Amino acid sequence: MSIVVTGATGQLGRHVIEALLERGAPAGDIVAAGRSVEKLADFAARGVQVQPMDYADAGSVAAALEGARRVLLISGSEVGQRVEQHRTVIDAAKAAGVELLAYTSIANADSTGMKLADEHKATEALLRDSGVPFVLLRNGWYLENYTEQLPGTLAQGAVAGSAGEGKVSAAARADYAHAAAAVLVADDHAGKVYELGGDDAFSMADLASEISEATGKAISYNNLPAEEYVGLLTGVGVPEAFAEILADSDLGIARGDLLVGTGDLQRLIGRPTTSLGQAVRAAAASR
Repeated sequence: MSIVVTGATGQLGRHVIEALLERGAPAGDIVAAGRSVEKLADFAARGVQVQPMDYADAGSVAAALEGARRVLLISGSEVGQRVEQHRTVIDAAKAAGVELLAYTSIANADSTGMKLADEHKATEALLRDSGVPFVLLRNGWYLENYTEQLPGTLAQGAVAGSAGEGKVSAAARADYAHAAAAVLVADDHAGKVYELGGDDAFSMADLASEISEATGKAISYNNLPAEEYVGLLTGVGVPEAFAEILADSDLGIARGDLLVGTGDLQRLIGRPTTSLGQAVRAAAASR
């Protein structure tokens, strides 16, 4: 059985390849497809098939999916171009006759008002119209969205944002990767929609408290109006369009758009999800 993982050179993609191997998928049955294949040399050395693939190059997508039975479409990173890129993969999957296409969407895609969800909603519609058997992995926020900002947070002495008292059900990339792997190696997931998020939701004030406890430095949460948060982000070099998306996403958190209470992630991976405290302590220890 050939399992193709698109975007395999990205952080989530690499975690998925590792999770598939851990779950017993034969290395020779896994195709790691991505733009920078040199980044996949370690997997190739372990017997994983490596295939160059660019979402914007239909020929490379078709070649990567040739003979595939199951495909994980990891959503593209180029906001504004993703719908057409995803369409290319979906069309190639249909032409290849794949038995299952799993797509990494966003939590609560059918109800959220977050701008970041627009392309996910459009991709879900493409899948429904395609005739390709699919499963939706509606991933919530990554804990790494916060822990990877730890040096800057400590330098500023505060977590900044526009999420108010809203809570987010975040989990580690590896958790979401194991959920994807569980779906890809099983036979009963076509047509299902999984709302995926961490077991315990937290607020930005909770995040600040965890960082304070893990580092011994007093960190507060600085809640800002969205326009001020955009200005802060652009001031440290974040492109304005992306800064506006981040601020809009925080407003979504304030509304509860990224709250997930289904337990789907824990059930798929067969263990509790990584907690905020675990993630923050690990990030603090690795500084």
